[in-house]
Amino acid sequence: MRCLNLGCGDRFHSEWVNLDLHPANPSVQRWDLQDDLPFPDGSFDVVYHSHVLEHFSKAEGLRLLQRCRRALRSDGVIRVAVPDLEQIASLYIEALDKSLAGDPTWRTRYEWMLLEMYDQVIRESSGGEMLAFVRRNPIPERDFIASRIGGEFRRMTAPASNGAVQKSEKLLSKLRNLVSRKAARLALGRQGMRAHDLGAFRMAGEVHRWMYDRYSLARALEQAGFESPRRVGPAESAVPGWSGFGLDTEPDGSVYKPDSLFMEAIRS
Repeated sequence: MRCLNLGCGDRFHSEWVNLDLHPANPSVQRWDLQDDLPFPDGSFDVVYHSHVLEHFSKAEGLRLLQRCRRALRSDGVIRVAVPDLEQIASLYIEALDKSLAGDPTWRTRYEWMLLEMYDQVIRESSGGEMLAFVRRNPIPERDFIASRIGGEFRRMTAPASNGAVQKSEKLLSKLRNLVSRKAARLALGRQGMRAHDLGAFRMAGEVHRWMYDRYSLARALEQAGFESPRRVGPAESAVPGWSGFGLDTEPDGSVYKPDSLFMEAIRS
C-alpha cells in the first residue's frame, strides 16, 4: 500500500510519502501544494491531508482535491481533516446563549469560540489573538480550550526552544531578508511596505481562506470526482491499519485535533 501525506507538518509516518512546504524532517519532501503533485497518475492507494484544505480558497481547494484524485489509483481512498465549521458554530451559539444568561464560565468560552471562528481568517501576524489568549497567565478555561484544540494547545503552550539550531535558522532567515526588505522599503515607502508585509503574511499559508461542514466538504469531494463521501471518526477508516499510523490520534488514543471534521471518499 502506497500512501501520500500532504502538508504534513510534524505529523508524518516513515512508511508514507510526506510533503510539506517547510519540511520538519529530512524524510519530508519540500513541495508547494499550489503546484501540481509531482507524481504520475494513479501513484497512490491513499491520499491524506489534515488542516490543509481550509488554507486554500474554495476554488483552489477544489483544484487541490482534483490533483489528489489524479494521484490516486482507481478505488483509492482520500481522507481529509478540516476544522469543523458546524461544531464551531454550534458551540458559538451555545456560548452566546449562556453568556447572555449571565454564566461567567461561558463568557470566557464565548471569547474563545469567536477566536475559533474568525482569528485565523483575519489575523495579521503569526499566532494571532489565539496565541495571545493561551499565553495569558493563568490561561482562562484551560481545560475547555485544551479539549477543543488538543495537540495544538500543547504546542502553543510549550516553552520556547532556545537551542543553537533554532537560533542559527532564525539568524539566517533574517540575513536573507535584510537586503531585499531594505530595497523594498526604499521603493514602496512606509505604507507600501506595510501592505507588502501583510500580503506576504497572508499568502504564506497560515490564514484560513475557507471553512467546511459535513455537507460542503462532501459536495466538494463529489465535485472533484470522488464517490461515497462519508464522515468518519479520528480512528475510523477504510485505510487498513489506519490508527497505527498515529496521524489523527495520539499513542494514548486521544485525538490530535479534536475540533476536526474527518471525511473519506473513493476515487471513481
